[in-house]
Amino acid sequence: MPNKIIIKVSTLRKHFKIYKHHRGMVGALRNLVSRQYQLIKAVDDISFQIKSGELVGYLGPNGAGKSTTLKMLSGLLVPTSGELVVNGSVPWQDRQTYVGDIGAVFGQRTALWWDLPVIESFDILRHIYKLPIDRYHANLKEFQDLLDLDAFMNTPVRSLSLGQRMRADICAALLHDPKLLFLDEPTIGLDVVAKDRIRNFITHMNRQKGTTIILTTHDLSDVEKLCERVLIIDRGKLLYDGGLLQLQDRFGGKRKLIVEFSEIYKTVSIEGAELIVHNGQFAEYLFDKQTSTASELIGRLSNKYRIRDLEVREPEIENTVRRIYEERLLDSDHLSS
Repeated sequence: MPNKIIIKVSTLRKHFKIYKHHRGMVGALRNLVSRQYQLIKAVDDISFQIKSGELVGYLGPNGAGKSTTLKMLSGLLVPTSGELVVNGSVPWQDRQTYVGDIGAVFGQRTALWWDLPVIESFDILRHIYKLPIDRYHANLKEFQDLLDLDAFMNTPVRSLSLGQRMRADICAALLHDPKLLFLDEPTIGLDVVAKDRIRNFITHMNRQKGTTIILTTHDLSDVEKLCERVLIIDRGKLLYDGGLLQLQDRFGGKRKLIVEFSEIYKTVSIEGAELIVHNGQFAEYLFDKQTSTASELIGRLSNKYRIRDLEVREPEIENTVRRIYEERLLDSDHLSS
């Protein structure tokens, strides 16, 4: 059911103790006598819920706690404290049953057998997940076509390019029709063609099969193309949970209006916008949507000048998120959708 809550996270924490190592002879003695450590709060008191069928971007800078969260969700790590229920199971307690309903792709760590051809890894996974043979072949045929796997199905995994291996890993993670898929940097290091193929496949699995997907990535074009909702985490704290468009509206900065005039004008300034480029028949303006709308500005331009063409550009999501990290815009401003 679309409205069913499939993931419930409440006051989740994961803390690590990093022991301090003292160097030198005296330091070695200190290491034996007393053990000092630093407490690292990788995930610190986060709460959120995800409904069945959602495709959610989970964002944050390096070391923010994204991968730690995914590893707890997938049952690889046990939380320090808090509540975590996924599809009715506690991941680290019901692991054997739980893994049959999830798929996971963790960046550049492959789940395939390194020296075996891709197809043989898939065959092994069929037995591990006890997949009926007809269901296995139907899924494999569909995924081969969508991910263009035919050219390397009989190639050992160690001989695959990064793009080929990532496509094979995503196929492997979904062969058993999991309800939930965790993707950690699925397009890292890939070229444009490989990225588009993987993005299209992710969209297909989410929309056509209803797979719930959590995506972490540093490539924010992935988020822009795939996600309507994002979670932002930094230094272990969840700072934002809401719509991508709402995030852009609040923190995206100024929009750009690009105009081509029908003739050359000496001056093309207008009220409510900052003229940043004027070159012959072309001009670019910056404007704040909170004070002036695009339609208002276009009306003012049309009243004063003859216009051949124009375009309104939204701020790039990458610039928006960079501003949030660098200027810590969400530190004291917790938002909710």
